[in-house]
Amino acid sequence: MVTYNPKDWIRLILQFHKSDTIRILFPAMLLIGSITAAVTVIEHFYITEPIQGNITIFHQISGFIISLVLVFRINSAYDRWWEGRKLWGSLLNNSRNLAIKLHVLIPQNNNERNEISALIANYAYVLKEHLRNNPYPKLIIDCATVNIEKYENAFHKPNYIAKELTNYAINICQKSQKTQNDYLLISENIDDMTEICGACERIKNTPIPYSYSIFIKKIVFIYIITMPIAFGLTAGFWSIPIVMIMFYAFASLELISEEIEDPFGTDENDLPTDEIAEKIKLNIQEILLS
Repeated sequence: MVTYNPKDWIRLILQFHKSDTIRILFPAMLLIGSITAAVTVIEHFYITEPIQGNITIFHQISGFIISLVLVFRINSAYDRWWEGRKLWGSLLNNSRNLAIKLHVLIPQNNNERNEISALIANYAYVLKEHLRNNPYPKLIIDCATVNIEKYENAFHKPNYIAKELTNYAINICQKSQKTQNDYLLISENIDDMTEICGACERIKNTPIPYSYSIFIKKIVFIYIITMPIAFGLTAGFWSIPIVMIMFYAFASLELISEEIEDPFGTDENDLPTDEIAEKIKLNIQEILLS
């Protein structure tokens, strides 16, 4: 995830980051500009009959409609990004709360603290890689509780870690007469971790409907490809930068929406799940092992 100062306008305007859509769209912008230039030359030097009426009225009306569609598109994509961020924030809080409760239940200088700490930290790392479609995520911390062969053969690895974490927590509570019923205190946090996993999978595995996505791409293409015909007659060669800028604006909104609607990957604008998973590990170790 890119970190920046949102108040530094001059730097943001002048900076060309590798994730900037202008880098991706620049070849297409040159192609659109060339088409516009060719159409403008034909209209000004080879069409002798004047065209009656305001032929830009179609683009004035349709441009407003397309803008509303694209605003809805990017808002829905941002909602998915923000929901993913809230879910990973909840995972961080649940991991801390679980560790705090276990800190009270497990005696000091007990090896069980190392195992529990490793299981909670591994859950965050395995979930992160699971959402990135990595079928072979490695454990970030070695854990004696986890059977490596069974872990590697597990189809849903976050579930396997959650199962081992639950079993280990129940065993801790059963060993002591004082803590036999204390599993009820920590079960809610473990359940919430599984709920968070399911919610993240829902975001990842439910993209925007295909028909809606293809409609947006088609309507933007038709709008842009017909702009040289309309604006070439009224704006002359000024239509070249106008069309290029309009194409950049509309296409950028769609590209940004596509990038942020799946926020769990490794793109520049995706969620900082690496940093959050590392923070979970450090926080858990501080609570249970320090």
